[in-house]
Amino acid sequence: MKQYKTNEELLEYLESKNVTIKNKKSALKNLEKYTYYSIINSYKYNFKDSNNNYLPNVSFEEIYALYEFDKNLKLIILKYTLEAETLIKSLMSNHISKIYGIDNYLCLDNLDDKAKTEVKKKLIDKINKEISHNYGIHLAITHYKDYYGFIPPFVLTKILTFGINSSYYGLLKQSDRQVIAKKFKISDILLKQILRCLANVRNICAHNDRLFCYRDKYTLKFKEVDSSYIIKDNLTNLYMMIKSLKIVLDKRQYNSLVKAIEKEVKKLDNKLNSIDINDILRIMGYPNE
Repeated sequence: MKQYKTNEELLEYLESKNVTIKNKKSALKNLEKYTYYSIINSYKYNFKDSNNNYLPNVSFEEIYALYEFDKNLKLIILKYTLEAETLIKSLMSNHISKIYGIDNYLCLDNLDDKAKTEVKKKLIDKINKEISHNYGIHLAITHYKDYYGFIPPFVLTKILTFGINSSYYGLLKQSDRQVIAKKFKISDILLKQILRCLANVRNICAHNDRLFCYRDKYTLKFKEVDSSYIIKDNLTNLYMMIKSLKIVLDKRQYNSLVKAIEKEVKKLDNKLNSIDINDILRIMGYPNE
């Protein structure tokens, strides 16, 4: 379709492709709220065969159910990723303040000796840009800048994105990374990898991209998390990130995360006809059992 079509015409187009629409009034409302592109174009491939034809008995409602599942999944993962982010920021700011002080900590000498100078400078530039951007907007940044002339770590980490913060952790001296990683009883290398991937997952959730089929080329030494898991394509998937969250969340938080996901899986299972729920779980990276 290379020309504009009304939502009514789009539903007619779907029907011409042998997609059943059980409730056209409800389907139109959903297209108005979320758009055809977001629902159909983003999730139709899971309901097609190798020849790009829709599977028998596919319905609009099924495709929408997968869209809704992924939408709710993003809200769940975002909630608990924010919990992990808050904890990491707290651990980092406390450690940096203790070791390097609160006023002159943001310098090259306090970062990893093995990292390239230009990489460290790029990080510091990004952080200073965030400070400048938030000056006059963020009350704590403005207050400390005006009255003290510096931004302490416990204020700075609050305004940094998860991406910048994960980069900051990755460029700390190894001894500093190890102190923080020890809180989770894992290596600093694994924590660095988890934070990098979690930052990517968080961005997917925040920008409303597809999450259930998440794949990341960034390496995650998942065998240290689950030694029995078989990684088939050498890519990090959503299941691996869910299991990794177990490391950085407390037991209560992780159990709540799992229960929330299980609830959404059951809801989706009840709405699928042309495909099986295990097809979706496999895409998410769940092991066959």
